[in-house]
Amino acid sequence: MLDIRPLSPELAQKAREELNEVPERLEEDVAALRAWLTKCPHIKSRTDDQFLVMFLRGAKHSLERAKQKLDLYYTIRTALPELIRNRDPLNEKLAALMRMGSAIPLPYTDTPSSPRIFLIRPGAYDPAKYSIQDVFKFNSMMGDIMMKEDDNLGIAGQMGILDLSNTTMAHFLQFNPTFVKKATMWSQEGSPLRLKGFHYINTPSGFETVYNLFKSFMTEKNRSRLMVHGSNMESLYQHIPKRLLPTEYGGEAGPLQDIIDKWVEKIESYRDFFLEDEQYGTDEKKRPGRPKNAESLFGIEGSFRKLEVD
Repeated sequence: MLDIRPLSPELAQKAREELNEVPERLEEDVAALRAWLTKCPHIKSRTDDQFLVMFLRGAKHSLERAKQKLDLYYTIRTALPELIRNRDPLNEKLAALMRMGSAIPLPYTDTPSSPRIFLIRPGAYDPAKYSIQDVFKFNSMMGDIMMKEDDNLGIAGQMGILDLSNTTMAHFLQFNPTFVKKATMWSQEGSPLRLKGFHYINTPSGFETVYNLFKSFMTEKNRSRLMVHGSNMESLYQHIPKRLLPTEYGGEAGPLQDIIDKWVEKIESYRDFFLEDEQYGTDEKKRPGRPKNAESLFGIEGSFRKLEVD
């Protein structure tokens, strides 16, 4: 018997219709994925049922694609120690970033089967004190918790709101092409999650350069899901209902600081999880065939294969 959360009727229907989920086949597929991992000497992976089901759903229940995603997930994370390693919530720098709320999942979804919404506010941190790598490390911690807990995220996908209020040229200069390529590949190919939309608001001058850089590394499908609203909040509300947003954005989800404080508490409660997570990844010396490293994955010269993700 699988040890996974039961889905709400709405999410169960979405999983069947959009992800090809057949509940009666789940146990067999999870067992097959776990058996495959035992034959992969280079991958040290979590193997609990909920974790493996997430990859099956991310692959629309294609077992071969789930294997590919799981391998890429750990390969890319291992190649990005600056984003994935040393994620102790009690670390002074990480703790400070957590309390700033530079990125935060919002508490409500539009319907019981709608995507999870993330609010990202780079203007909340001082680029003289924190690097974009620090910020993405913090973001990865929230993402890992959500992948573990949130079925809306795993089945319906995610939508992002990037609020560029208070950003400066110093923020934009942190987005060099090498980092942008790493970040895009990590979120696009090294994750089982689906991007369902990304909305830019309060965009300043200079934004277009970074925006075009990100777009250049994205699949056509994901590029089509980007929307720039400038300072027109009414335009944003046409895509993300106003009531789902924090009070500061004209919504009914409560004060932003209350949402941040709840997430700080949650992340701290996951400290043992993040300390344990240090052991997982790939050992490229043990990979059958050609090893993969940061240069072969992210080298700006040449190209990498883009997977179509839905």
